[in-house]
Amino acid sequence: MNSLVLQSATRQLELLHTGEVSVTELAEAHIRQIERLNPQLNVFADFDADRVRERARKHDAWRGTRSRRPLFGLPVTVKSSIATRGFKCEIGSLLHQNDVPREDAVVVARLRAAGALILGTTNCPEFLMAYETANLLHARTLNPWDFERTPGGSSGGESAAIAAGLSAAGLGSDSGGSVRVPAHFTGICSLKPTPGRIPGRGHLPPCVGPFSTLGAIGPMARTMADVALMFRNLSGQDPHDPVSPPIALREPSLDELRANTIGFFDDDGLVPVTPETRAAVQAAVAALRDAGFRVEPFRPRTLEQLRQLWWKFFVQCGAMFYAPVIRGREHQLSPIFSEFLSFSEALPPLTATQLLDAWAELDLIRAKTLEEMSEHPVLLCPVASIPAFRHGEREWIIEGRMVDYLDAVRHTQWFNALASPAAVVPVGRSPEGLPIGVQIIARPFQDETALGIAAIVDAAFGYRPPLIALPSLL
Repeated sequence: MNSLVLQSATRQLELLHTGEVSVTELAEAHIRQIERLNPQLNVFADFDADRVRERARKHDAWRGTRSRRPLFGLPVTVKSSIATRGFKCEIGSLLHQNDVPREDAVVVARLRAAGALILGTTNCPEFLMAYETANLLHARTLNPWDFERTPGGSSGGESAAIAAGLSAAGLGSDSGGSVRVPAHFTGICSLKPTPGRIPGRGHLPPCVGPFSTLGAIGPMARTMADVALMFRNLSGQDPHDPVSPPIALREPSLDELRANTIGFFDDDGLVPVTPETRAAVQAAVAALRDAGFRVEPFRPRTLEQLRQLWWKFFVQCGAMFYAPVIRGREHQLSPIFSEFLSFSEALPPLTATQLLDAWAELDLIRAKTLEEMSEHPVLLCPVASIPAFRHGEREWIIEGRMVDYLDAVRHTQWFNALASPAAVVPVGRSPEGLPIGVQIIARPFQDETALGIAAIVDAAFGYRPPLIALPSLL
């Protein structure tokens, strides 16, 4: 049963549907994996084995009409910034210690309605403002590939749990790469959807103002088939969310997917990437060409403009949003969040005119980028310049040049500003054996295109478990 937890979510659901395993047996296998590995990895913000067992027994008692629900009995986790009734959702902050929502976020309510079994909520950096998962509430989450390294952020607890078989699939959120960088760092798959395709109502803090463009709740899993399964069951308009569009699910055929010319690039011309990162992009290009796709070199000319706008909204506006919440309580903030605030404090405050100009410019640059993508509506590029970094590292030498913290992950920030769907698939390995992923990006609202093409790349490469996740021989 220990190896069961490393099966895909789709396979686990097949075993549940045929009755080869019960919900209780599958839950117990995950509980054993959690009890074996969580003391080392520290992925959970809230987990109670007895509560999971009780819910699993209820699921088994419901077999019949309820067991036909699409995610019935699937053990999943939720990032602790997405309201989950009855579980701690503290956003990694002492300022929200012991906060337990009374209502589910819309997407969590859909998870429950689809029959999923929620195991617990997962760790994140304070207020989600870091690419490393650590805080003063639940301490540091470790990467299952190398305990000296981070699983990324801000959905780092979620990615580590899924990579190590502590969860079959789950939910993260992404305003600057927060489901994509952790997937890349831990060797799993993820999707940052077009904002609103998966409703964001109930995210903590709310995805409002510029974050309604930058931010999205996204599925994470070990295979793209599982990510697509989650997307199909959780997407759909939320009539009370002003950015949630009334777009029906699509199932593009292989011929329809092949009709998209894919543009690829392995850096933005400004910041270098490791040789292994370039090799991963080239390997994905070769796999897509072998599958009958037209893949050509192409890089939008607007990437740096998009990144600069992302910086204004995520870093500077983000700090402005939090100012009233943290005023007078600065001594309770974690070092990682204080570091984020220092990025904003190093710059002059945004004036109202500058903010208004930036908001207008964002629409103009998005339109210009989409026009540039007319002949290459799908893009393929790195997720970051580097694989998972060591805890606390903030600069690296790449191709003889110094690359700092936020520049090393700029590759995800472009597509938050563009509000495009972007999927991540594990493809390569670093010299240390760390996973290296690639991004597949489509035009806004073409999420199914990104998922479909990413699935073809995933079929050529795919998930490999970290050694610690494999069944114990003892």
